[in-house]
Amino acid sequence: MNAQLYLETWNIWGKFISYGLAGIAGVILLYHFLSLLSIRDYKKRYDFINKHEINNLWNAAVVLLFAIGIYINTLVPEGELIWVLVRLFVTVMMGLIVGVIISNILKFYYPFYVEKRLKKLRFTPRVSPKSGKAMKLLSEEEEDVYLDEGMQAEENVFSVDYDVWIDEESGYTKIEKYAGHLIALQCPECNYQTLKVSKEEILESPTESDEGELMKFYKCDYCGYKERKAFRVAKLNESGAEPALVTS
Repeated sequence: MNAQLYLETWNIWGKFISYGLAGIAGVILLYHFLSLLSIRDYKKRYDFINKHEINNLWNAAVVLLFAIGIYINTLVPEGELIWVLVRLFVTVMMGLIVGVIISNILKFYYPFYVEKRLKKLRFTPRVSPKSGKAMKLLSEEEEDVYLDEGMQAEENVFSVDYDVWIDEESGYTKIEKYAGHLIALQCPECNYQTLKVSKEEILESPTESDEGELMKFYKCDYCGYKERKAFRVAKLNESGAEPALVTS
């Protein structure tokens, strides 16, 4: 009798909880798209999509999966405890499977769609606040006049890519910063993203019984700052596979 009463109470409150979670998922999506609509500057919209969209969609999906799972488990008016637990277990397993599918879609397929939108935003002509006319995007050769030496060095190592827009009528310029194609670290000396690996040296080769040691030498392509860091390399396995970098 008590079990049946608990089940009826759960069915009532469970529905309220699922409605609340579904509402939270809707709020996350609504916040994201309203924020996106409120951003007029193309560069800021680009950064917002690039930084937040996939995370916001994933958060909304997780909350919605919880809402659906809880709601499904409030649809049976009666049953023994063992079947309630079985149904709960099946719901959790199905939720995990669907969650993995959604995660893979957002991680491997959705970024292609995002990339198309970002490319369109990046190359949509900017409007000059001075003249109200469309600005011109300068070529790689033309834009160097408007970039300082540090910015040019960042572009030369492909860690950062700068777009320079110019209003040919008023001379107003706008410089926008984007992530480059290759990863470079921020130099602690000049603060530009121009610090990259210049060479690697194996100090101690790994064996099947002992870890090895690898030294990486870094050099800043702008100010010439140099540093080095030692990394431990994982032991060799019996199959002779390549060792892995395990820590710094």
